[in-house]
Amino acid sequence: MPAARTEPTPSSFQRIARIALGDVIHRSARRFGARTALIEGEHRMSYSELDAASNRFAHHLLGLGLASGERVAMLCNNSIEMVVALIGIQKAGLVWVPINTALAVDAIGYILEHAEARHLVIDTSLHAKPELRQLLDTAGVSPLLCVLDGDAPPPGVPTVAQAIAQGPATLPDVAIDTNQLALIMYTSGTTGRQKGVMHSHASVHSVLQSNMLEWGGGPAHHDVWSNVLPLFHCGQHTVLMSALAVGGTNVILRGFDPGAMLAAIERHRITVTVGLPMMYGALLAHPQRESRDLSSLRLCVYAMAPMSRTLLLRLLDALCPNFALASGQTEMYPGATIFETHQQRERFGSYWGVGTLVNEVAVMGDEGELLAPNQVGEIVFRGPNVMLGYYKDPQATANAQRFGWHHSGDLGKLDDDGQLIFLDRLKDMVKSGGENVPSLKVEEVLLRHPGVLNAAVVGLPHERWGEAITAFVTRRPDAPQDFSEATLTAHCKEHLGGFEVPKDIVFLPALPMTSTGKIQKFELRQAHQGHYQRD
Repeated sequence: MPAARTEPTPSSFQRIARIALGDVIHRSARRFGARTALIEGEHRMSYSELDAASNRFAHHLLGLGLASGERVAMLCNNSIEMVVALIGIQKAGLVWVPINTALAVDAIGYILEHAEARHLVIDTSLHAKPELRQLLDTAGVSPLLCVLDGDAPPPGVPTVAQAIAQGPATLPDVAIDTNQLALIMYTSGTTGRQKGVMHSHASVHSVLQSNMLEWGGGPAHHDVWSNVLPLFHCGQHTVLMSALAVGGTNVILRGFDPGAMLAAIERHRITVTVGLPMMYGALLAHPQRESRDLSSLRLCVYAMAPMSRTLLLRLLDALCPNFALASGQTEMYPGATIFETHQQRERFGSYWGVGTLVNEVAVMGDEGELLAPNQVGEIVFRGPNVMLGYYKDPQATANAQRFGWHHSGDLGKLDDDGQLIFLDRLKDMVKSGGENVPSLKVEEVLLRHPGVLNAAVVGLPHERWGEAITAFVTRRPDAPQDFSEATLTAHCKEHLGGFEVPKDIVFLPALPMTSTGKIQKFELRQAHQGHYQRD
């Protein structure tokens, strides 16, 4: 008689089939073991060492009495200790809440309170700031310090190094559901008060293999990846986790310095870099570039800002033979679209390319209808990498998920070949004199002028025009001597329609920006609301 067939219990099947971000490191360590996972300066950590260290940190957190689903905030700049801690948080079944280290103290306090975080992993140098220590004391948050070389922790406060010096090196036996909340990542604040974006283990995990396939990576390549953008943002975090999933080596840099970046590429034979267009421009212009051996580079990924045709062609010829644009957002874990390498010399402008293998992209009208090619509407997405929602904000969640698609808040269109063209943020569409003018179009023209370093265009209240197109510009240090508002206006008139030319151009020493290079246009609007008012 054949043996009776038994079905797995729900709990056992959940453990067998689960998707959990901590398991990425556990499995990579079993396969890649002695291969180097992380490099920071002279410090190297293998996959086996990273797995053991993050397991110990997870056990330490559980030993403090933290229960599944509790939030652990993190206020750290890039470091190996930061990576160990964030992976340990995931392995413990806790919720990672990364915080931008450049935020004001009151904004940090808002996130800690809003997320209900009782524990915080914080850099020693940040903990040393009196205003932050006062905040933590007031909020009743217990710090775990991320100690770096040369930092001296205060007495009596546990450190990450101490937490991983002892304890079990085995994966904690913690029940983690595939759709369980894994992280709350707060938006960068370009539209005002921050929102907490919730992602499950499954939503983040869904993009990891997709990223590697799109970027041509994988275990056989053994790529060496740069990690120079902040790991507290989704862009660099998804790169780190994608590379760790396939046995890549991650070179961790604490902030961008073009000379240090060039030296790191040569020393560590970095094969893939991820950065902003302005970073690549700085690498290209650096006096050490020609003397450095950059032949290891096979791919440079750029994001978050348009790349001018002139700069892109120079980079392809002089820095790296392959560039690709990867796009996404905190709510739609990147990559959500890719402008592929073979398109870089064929199409120019604000192309975002096509939806990645893991999701689809479309353009939608106001009533929820999907639009045909060359029709302008809101860029929308569907796929497993979409957020669970905004933490404690069901109304904003429902608004972002209308008609069964995730609404990006970006304006765009598809061309005849199905390539997505980004036009503007919906709120950045300037409505002037009855015409809709994409601010990005004007910015691209401004950036072509040799005297312009950076530019932002917004609509400001105007009695006649409703909104007046207003440009805020920073000068290049080597700008032509005759560079002025008049010459820049003349340049715009050559390349724009009359209604698209800025009504005024304001020169500033710097533009307000987030740590990831996004210009904070809402600050410009708020600061210059009365620009066109006349006494």
